[in-house]
Amino acid sequence: MVGAVSGPGVAPVQPPSVQVVPGSGGAGQGAGRRRVASLNLCTDQLVLMLADRADIVGLSALARDCTLSVLCERARAVPVLPTTAESVLAARPGVVLAGDFTARLAVSAARQVGANVTTLPPASSLADVGRQIMLVARAVGHPERGQALAAAFAARLAELARAPTPSDPVAVIYEANGLVVHRGSLLDDVLMRAGLRNFATVMALPSASGRVPLEVLLNHRPELLVRNPSGPGYSLAQGMLENPVLLAAFPPPHVVDVPQKLWLCALPQTLDALAILRHARDALTASAQPPIASLTAPPIAPPIAPPTAPTREITAP
Repeated sequence: MVGAVSGPGVAPVQPPSVQVVPGSGGAGQGAGRRRVASLNLCTDQLVLMLADRADIVGLSALARDCTLSVLCERARAVPVLPTTAESVLAARPGVVLAGDFTARLAVSAARQVGANVTTLPPASSLADVGRQIMLVARAVGHPERGQALAAAFAARLAELARAPTPSDPVAVIYEANGLVVHRGSLLDDVLMRAGLRNFATVMALPSASGRVPLEVLLNHRPELLVRNPSGPGYSLAQGMLENPVLLAAFPPPHVVDVPQKLWLCALPQTLDALAILRHARDALTASAQPPIASLTAPPIAPPIAPPTAPTREITAP
């Protein structure tokens, strides 16, 4: 389990651990080894939580990236497996885990040589976490670990989640390039369970319009800005989250950071993001400051093209 994470204006959150520590498994190349390979960041992390270390023949390189993976340090003790058909076949896996839309050639090759392949669809809500835990736990041969981890996850979710109400504060998850999160996604579900309403839903933004310009956000200000930084480093897209005008419009307690690795995948650690948002909501509602603005504006209309100058026919004298 990752440690506590806090955002600007939010006190550190100390979530209880729900991690299940895998057993040591076989000591080497024993006949009982399952030879587990993972080709996807999300399955990588579930494999690290549920499989015996000696059974893991490789994980994707993303598992070691601490801006994306909550278990990056543990992943560095496991070989990196390139997600190519040749590399996967050379590893001779008996069990292969992947996402529905990743490494398709490698997955197909693994099936052709008789590997037991399990693919996980993208999660759209916290309800998917327990199911995905059990899929991976059964694939790696430890359903009992999956049951324990899923039960601990469900217990902590019940402790943290709030029932949504029409008066909940409105929050926007604002990402690099001005992208916002829409209804029907994992992040939207986390917002709702934290007792927050999604800005995109309240404003009736069409799902096709993923980007909201800064000017629009400032004109229709929600009560909480949730920044979703991708990690250290600077890019023009990421720089939007550091815009002085944006930060001035959302002073504490109207702003909080949630590292993207906490909810990039549907994991038990996603509840750390929920805990951060619950704390931010509580700080917001307890604050003496009034909401910055109420969302009474009409839905955002598509941009109107600027008028073109009328053409004038010129005739020769």
